[in-house]
Amino acid sequence: MNGRGALMACARGFAVSWLALVSIALSVLTIVSIAFITLGLGVLTTPPLIKAVRAHANRRRLLAATWSGVTIRAPYRPLPADRRSGVTGQVELCTFLLKDPATWRDLLWLQVDMTAGYAVSLLAFAFVPYGIEGFVLAAGVWQPIVNAGGTYWYAFLPIDSQGTALLAVPLGIGFMALGATVSPLLLRGHFLLARALLDPTPQMALEQRVRRLTETRHDAVDTSAAELRRIERDLHDGAQARLVAMGMSLGTVEALIEKDPAKAKELLAAARTNSAEALAELRDLVRGIHPPVLAERGLGDAVRALALRMAVPVEVDVELAGRADEPVESAAYFAVSEVLTNAAKHAGASRMWLDVHHAEGMLRITVTDDGRGGARITPEGGLSGVERRLGTFDGVLAVSSPSGGPTMVTMEIPCALSAPRAAG
Repeated sequence: MNGRGALMACARGFAVSWLALVSIALSVLTIVSIAFITLGLGVLTTPPLIKAVRAHANRRRLLAATWSGVTIRAPYRPLPADRRSGVTGQVELCTFLLKDPATWRDLLWLQVDMTAGYAVSLLAFAFVPYGIEGFVLAAGVWQPIVNAGGTYWYAFLPIDSQGTALLAVPLGIGFMALGATVSPLLLRGHFLLARALLDPTPQMALEQRVRRLTETRHDAVDTSAAELRRIERDLHDGAQARLVAMGMSLGTVEALIEKDPAKAKELLAAARTNSAEALAELRDLVRGIHPPVLAERGLGDAVRALALRMAVPVEVDVELAGRADEPVESAAYFAVSEVLTNAAKHAGASRMWLDVHHAEGMLRITVTDDGRGGARITPEGGLSGVERRLGTFDGVLAVSSPSGGPTMVTMEIPCALSAPRAAG
């Protein structure tokens, strides 16, 4: 660990130690509020306090990830969307929050954070300043201290003269060197201690998993139903109508072929045109269901072909050592199609970049454009549909789109790659 990293760990340990005061205040207020539920007042004060505790815990989760690379997941159950208003709704919210096991784990974490957590974070801060004290003592500060109260102890070294004060310098250097090694480890230990209580238990994780699978199953069923309706509508309005018209034309040709050959030839030409257009529409429909290039050549070539059809130039970089399962490839392809189409239509971009690669068991796709920015995931927007599509496979979608651009949409789908399949 370099000196800058040690100083950062020291400063961060000092900052985190002060957060123990917040833990003390929230712990006392929340416990008192819960005790006052029997008097009626606690029903009104407990929900906002529990939300404050969760915000405090989430802040610690963020610090753990950014300062020490420790990931702490949030285990909270989603708040009910259909909660009633007024006092009745407040009672329902209070009951819901108190039934959530994560609430009680948060309260337990507050007790640990203001005791053991505080001690560890303060220890992460202490070594470097304590080492600097050795230089301060050697500069002569020891004299008024000793004159006021006798011998001054610096660690195990008694300071009672300038000679012993000079010995504090190498000892201080030792403390600073120890801090350079230990402070980052202690800071990480503080966050690992927090993770032991703030991370979901296996039962909580299983509950979250079941809830997510239920949501994604509903999304998958809704998406499939919408897709079937689209196919039915396209067939009814397009190819089916043309085939009916062609059948009627052929019936008329059969009646006119001897009486009016010229008119029959004209109708045959029209029927041929209708058949060609119906075939083109059927091909487009099949391509919308599962593009042949995707089935035959895989995701890499499919997104390259997709990029060539975009009105905005797209630079494509694909690194895939094999092929994912067909449902995953299909979901990834249509997600890329939706994101590229949205960017071309709404972003005002002059250029886009598409990166597709697989690493650490994760298919990662990034779409970047140089447009105006401001893209958001809204409930009825196209990105929301992409998020639901990826969620069926435990995939995630993240959007970074500051005003003025650029916009970066990142998609990740956990999957394994197999050897490329032979075209069949």
